[in-house]
Amino acid sequence: MPIDRDKAVGAELGEREITWVADDVILYHLGVGAGVPATDPNELGYTYEKGLKVLPSFAIVAGGRRPTSGGGLNIPGVEFNMTQLLHGEQEVEIHKPLPVKATLTSRSRVADVYDKGKAAVLVLENEARDADGELVFTTRMAAFIRGEGGFGGPSGPAPGNEPPDRAPDGVIETTTFPQQALLYRLSGDKNPLHADPEFAKLAGFDVPIIHGLCSYGLVCKAVVDHLLDGDPTRVARYQARFRGVAYPGETYLTAWWREGDDIVLSVKSKERDAPIISNAAVRVRS
Repeated sequence: MPIDRDKAVGAELGEREITWVADDVILYHLGVGAGVPATDPNELGYTYEKGLKVLPSFAIVAGGRRPTSGGGLNIPGVEFNMTQLLHGEQEVEIHKPLPVKATLTSRSRVADVYDKGKAAVLVLENEARDADGELVFTTRMAAFIRGEGGFGGPSGPAPGNEPPDRAPDGVIETTTFPQQALLYRLSGDKNPLHADPEFAKLAGFDVPIIHGLCSYGLVCKAVVDHLLDGDPTRVARYQARFRGVAYPGETYLTAWWREGDDIVLSVKSKERDAPIISNAAVRVRS
């Protein structure tokens, strides 16, 4: 049925308590490639309780699976088949450094709905606050729903974070593990597309693929390690658009450009010369 934008925008998707401890952080870090070499001081900062730091992209999985990660969505004015939903974009904004362990209150809502003609885009926003009511992080995802456009809403802003018209300032190489998706799925996303070869073939892939949000975390770690002196607290915001799939064992090439307080990013597979992430940027905290 047609989307009723007036009913959908601003709709509350519920409130819940989210909790994590050091082991959850370490497992996430292992899932996005931390721990190589195992005794490297910077890598131990991701994988050992002593001096443990937290990547800002951990906010995406903090407290387990989000309402938008499975089980359907109950949004006023919006009805659609979940098989037609694609995770198109992701953003995390860090207001306070993420602690090693925490209990926060998470609240989700529909921030906007756009009409792309052949698809609708739901912008889903989640805010997490501490016991004092202070905002710790905000996440936003753009969910593309195929076949649900044409309802007469605004088309939304054009994609941002375009690379400047010059050669990149540098390129970071990150090699994934053959078991990358199997590790990452333990942080909450158990979609069989990332583990079951038969299911992957039904979806049109020769082998299981890496989670988009795993790629998101891999790139975040690469930027922190290579451009921010291994300090994740320098990340104020991280935005990315998912452009293509990645396969376990592939090497990511992350081209980067410094543009003021932003580091603009474009990511592709070295082996296939195919895009993985585009229109991405890390805002560096001054």
